[in-house]
Amino acid sequence: PIPCVPWQSQTSGQYQRRVHGGFCMALLPKEKFSTVEFDGDNADNCNFPMNGGLSYIGMISMIDPPRPGVPEAVASCQQAGIRVIMVTGDHPLTAQAIAKKVGIIHPDANSIILQEQRGEEVEKALNDEAQTAVVVHGTVLEREIAVGKDIEGQNKATTFWNKVLAKKYVSFARTSPAQKLLIVNACQERGGIVAVTGDGVNDSPALKKADIGVAMGITGTDVSKDAADMILLDDNFASIVKGVEEGRIIFDNLKEVDCLYSVFKYTRNPSVYSVCCSGHAFTATDTANSLC
Repeated sequence: PIPCVPWQSQTSGQYQRRVHGGFCMALLPKEKFSTVEFDGDNADNCNFPMNGGLSYIGMISMIDPPRPGVPEAVASCQQAGIRVIMVTGDHPLTAQAIAKKVGIIHPDANSIILQEQRGEEVEKALNDEAQTAVVVHGTVLEREIAVGKDIEGQNKATTFWNKVLAKKYVSFARTSPAQKLLIVNACQERGGIVAVTGDGVNDSPALKKADIGVAMGITGTDVSKDAADMILLDDNFASIVKGVEEGRIIFDNLKEVDCLYSVFKYTRNPSVYSVCCSGHAFTATDTANSLC
């Protein structure tokens, strides 16, 4: 259901905070609009302006819903120790609603949008441990990374990144291509192995900078595909998770083979040699563990 909230004399920011789930219906108060009556169905008899012979009938609100399986895929990533961060050009409220819907931000998490805050207000918001999720607007990002050093001589931009990325759930909204690149770089500087997904020309710098750039095969531009290391043929985030699962299985199997080879190399144990040559090295977990 779409929540209905009364229209009040308040700022745009205050009104937007009443929006939940990305949708909201504004109800006009009867005490202010009780005398207004809209009548007529053509340019000759209506009592309101008509442009080009058109009359207002109603408004339709549409949404581009997440693909089926994305919430489950995000949950699988989080359980596997992979942190998912959303970077979008959408409005912060839209970004927050989508992030909660797919699980990038937990639905019950206390989240804050950094959009209009400046200086000490940003620092105070990030220091609040009760706020486990943050959505950072591109303008705040631009201001914070452009500042100099604090009284103690520490780079304020570094402090900002440390506090933002220390939050459990992080999303970025209204970002520019240059800021996407800065986000990737900040994650890498803090020891992260970063994979970036993208489909547009403006995603290309971030795709190139990432450790693993993943372009969309269907909707992706040629520029983004050229910049990426991998192309996702079905444009489905859930397919990335399946690839990670298969990759980890292969990596575990390679470690087992390496373990068996090392034991044979240094002990020349015939029993180990027979296991390796018989083609059962990938299934000889108990043998490998006992020898290693």
